[in-house]
Amino acid sequence: MKKFFSLLLVLALALMALPVCADSVIPGLEDGVLTVAMECAYAPYNWAQPDDSNGAVPIKDSVLYANGYDVMTAKAICEANGWKLEIMQLDWDSLIPAVQSGVCDAVIAGQSMTSERMEAVDFAGPYLYATIVCLTRQGSQFAEAKGISALSGGSCTSQSGTIWYDSCLPQIPNAQIAMPAESAPAMLMAVESGTVDFVCTDMPTAQGALIAYPDLVLLDFAGSGDDFQVSEEEINIGISVQKGNTALVDAINSYLSGKTADDFNALMQEAIRIQPLSE
Repeated sequence: MKKFFSLLLVLALALMALPVCADSVIPGLEDGVLTVAMECAYAPYNWAQPDDSNGAVPIKDSVLYANGYDVMTAKAICEANGWKLEIMQLDWDSLIPAVQSGVCDAVIAGQSMTSERMEAVDFAGPYLYATIVCLTRQGSQFAEAKGISALSGGSCTSQSGTIWYDSCLPQIPNAQIAMPAESAPAMLMAVESGTVDFVCTDMPTAQGALIAYPDLVLLDFAGSGDDFQVSEEEINIGISVQKGNTALVDAINSYLSGKTADDFNALMQEAIRIQPLSE
């Protein structure tokens, strides 16, 4: 009998030493690679560059490299979890479908954690808290605006599929809202070229734009009593994953939970510092 129990003990110890079974592996990460999709055209969140300077990561199926706040965040998450990182470049409107279909494991691309998006994907985070602002040109009749009421009647736009365009611009009295821009660079070019009087965006995008376009003016109405009305879900920026992949959400949150808003802002300032001026 003692030999029998000794054999059972040996078997139990042997089983404990075996690798974790496949069922416990996070879906999509069986190969140990986290595939992250982003635009690579949305500085300072993310951009494409010709080399690996400042820690840039190769873009899948491209000769270019990705960098920016989203890439820095993705690298830190992978390091914390022992994963390799793969960056995939997609246009904005393709990001949610890509994570839904499993083309990528996650989207880290400056997405607001809205209830509408949460119907399609799950979110980890936030990994940033955004403030909504506007940009106009120096010398514009709106350059001294102290609240959104002072923007009344102006022509404006923002990026397609964002809360800036769908929720914020309609709050401006008598706003002449133009067609949405397909990308953040197109949005910035619209105000820089004079196609519109001003654009609505978030603080990091605006701060990055001021480096590339020093003739622009940032309009921040926070604390004025005449600011954009946004919910917490609209300014919480998160990481989207396939619906039901709670294991991946938990693994990402295990890293993010140790970070503060000051940590996020400090990393964003570093991204702004190193962004290419052409973005």
